[in-house]
Amino acid sequence: MNSIISDIEIIKAKTTKINEVDFDNLKFGHVFTDHMLECNYKDGQWQTPKVVPYQAISLDPSSKIFHYGQSVFEGMKAYKDANDDVWLFRPLDNCKRLNISSKRLAIPELPEHYFMDGLNTLLKVDSDWIPKNEGSSLYIRPFVFASGNGFHASPADAYKFIIACAPSGSYFSGKVKVLIEEKYSRSANGGVGFAKAGGNYAGQFYPTQLAIEKGYQQVIWTDDNTHEYIEEAGAMNIFVRINDTLITGPTSDRILDGITRKSIIEIAKAEGIPIEVRKITVKEVVEAAKNGSLKEMFGAGTAAVISPIAGFGYKDEDYDLPELENTYASSLKKRITDIQTNKAEDPFGWRVKVE
Repeated sequence: MNSIISDIEIIKAKTTKINEVDFDNLKFGHVFTDHMLECNYKDGQWQTPKVVPYQAISLDPSSKIFHYGQSVFEGMKAYKDANDDVWLFRPLDNCKRLNISSKRLAIPELPEHYFMDGLNTLLKVDSDWIPKNEGSSLYIRPFVFASGNGFHASPADAYKFIIACAPSGSYFSGKVKVLIEEKYSRSANGGVGFAKAGGNYAGQFYPTQLAIEKGYQQVIWTDDNTHEYIEEAGAMNIFVRINDTLITGPTSDRILDGITRKSIIEIAKAEGIPIEVRKITVKEVVEAAKNGSLKEMFGAGTAAVISPIAGFGYKDEDYDLPELENTYASSLKKRITDIQTNKAEDPFGWRVKVE
């Protein structure tokens, strides 16, 4: 990752918080590094990014982010190996998806080298914050939002791009119990479900809370029209294993093109795991649970990598999944994390060294 932008300004924090952090007991996304990257869009173009001390943002009450929700984000991680080398996983995919999301929300797209060089510079400044404990990583949150002012319902004329980082332990521990949604929808055809827009997640919170009140940890989202097809698991893509075949739904206007999802599909193909990318009906999953052919279900995403599902509820009936010794979930998660942390060869060319 050779820098193209030679004049990224670095304003160092006067003090560090790192000595106050218990790296053996990190909660996900609760502690933040000393610095962040900031880049402003004004006068019709993105300005040069700069690294500044992590700090609060001051915005006018009429900033359009508060009124019209122009906001998109990404999630990615940095890892430090035994030699203290720092690695990213498919970072260009995150950059491209951020711009796909931005375009859908009428946000100006960010030059790729601003993203990559800015991230590279930030990680070098805060490299001491990248944990080496097993299962830990530096979670990276790039995001863009409308900072321009005005109550008129139109795209803003100014935006902020920020990358903030949080050293974090494992996102999930143990299996989750999920509820297949029959009423609410995460997204719709022609909508913004394929984008990582903040509002997509805000809309999930209420139905998820209802599921939690019923004793479940998460919601399985179904299609907006008929609720006949399984689409996502909470904020993650979903995989279903029936007998030895792994199945996941195709991407669409409603389904996020997950980077972990794409990686699982490629690894499965390379390792001879039968995999199908097709629509999955709720009826098919329920029948497979009843006849014993449903072996596994799991969510896939950046934060947790893979989150196994222990069982699901549907139409006031619960279905438990079998306890298997050797699961696709565990083997695929190990395969991905070994590549991410430089513990295994990377035949796919996904791992990128920060230099």
